[in-house]
Amino acid sequence: MQLGVVGLGRMGGNIVRRLMRAGHRCVVYDRDPAAVAALEKEGAAAAASLAALVAGLAPPRAVWVMLPAGEATERTVMDLAAAMQAGDIIVDGGNSFFKDAIRRAEALRPRGIRYLDVGTSGGIWGLERGYCLMIGGDEQTVAHLDPIFAALAPGAGAAAPTPGRAGRDPRAERGYVHCGPSGAGHFVKMVHNGIEYGLMQAYAEGFDILRNAAAAALPEAQRYRLNLPDIAEAWRRGSVIASWLLDLTAMALAEDEELAAYSGVVSDSGEGRWTVMAALEEAVPIQVLSAALYARFRSRTAHSFADRLLSAMRNKFGGHVEPAGGASHE
Repeated sequence: MQLGVVGLGRMGGNIVRRLMRAGHRCVVYDRDPAAVAALEKEGAAAAASLAALVAGLAPPRAVWVMLPAGEATERTVMDLAAAMQAGDIIVDGGNSFFKDAIRRAEALRPRGIRYLDVGTSGGIWGLERGYCLMIGGDEQTVAHLDPIFAALAPGAGAAAPTPGRAGRDPRAERGYVHCGPSGAGHFVKMVHNGIEYGLMQAYAEGFDILRNAAAAALPEAQRYRLNLPDIAEAWRRGSVIASWLLDLTAMALAEDEELAAYSGVVSDSGEGRWTVMAALEEAVPIQVLSAALYARFRSRTAHSFADRLLSAMRNKFGGHVEPAGGASHE
């Protein structure tokens, strides 16, 4: 199958590589010519502009946009739509706000251009591990692009099926799910990232308690000088709190138990805020997820070991680099 891809950053470039490994043809564009040239050497077809990318695809065209949420995605979607025809497809695979996905789908519908919102999880590891995909849009369009989603997803071998799933959608067992109509994919990914905030905060605070078990303020008999890398490594095996986030935590601690390379300034990219907003609209109490978001705000004025561990986890799964000078970046 053929696919255009716009945005060849940490995830976009590897999405192209994974698709090409599966035999799909990719036409690629990025504002950075070097990013385009690198993938052209690996077999992708290069486009010098959005219009050239659309022209390089056969109808019905499908273009995957992998850009930061907000103006960059908005402008690109509209510019692509101007060059497209009825029946063509635009996929937003970034972390856009779900209400923007609903609005864009409605705006493009009268022109016959189909729009899918795809929450994409996997970070910088997706090339090898695959990407968990949460898809919003109409079933016919989702089915048309099934070969693309199947190639990007981890596949059935990533985990054994949950007992009792007989008769349910087999796509979920391969790592991708059609969540519902427009906006549903980004809504599910938004909540996914809100949960991620809470899980990361729990690990970070727990290891901070372990690290401070040797504090001078404690009675001598209660002081423990604990080996955090070894504890994390043991927890990865058989523990009920084992997870990929714990794997990444163990990796960071093994590299440097003090995490000296991290200042502890922890950014948030929007999804945590949007999750809190959705909970307010639904009158759903989310004590843990909201507290995790507020902890990130606090990290920008005072930094703890827990904050350094949060920053280390973000770097390990997503390649997120702390903002220069401790400034907050959305």
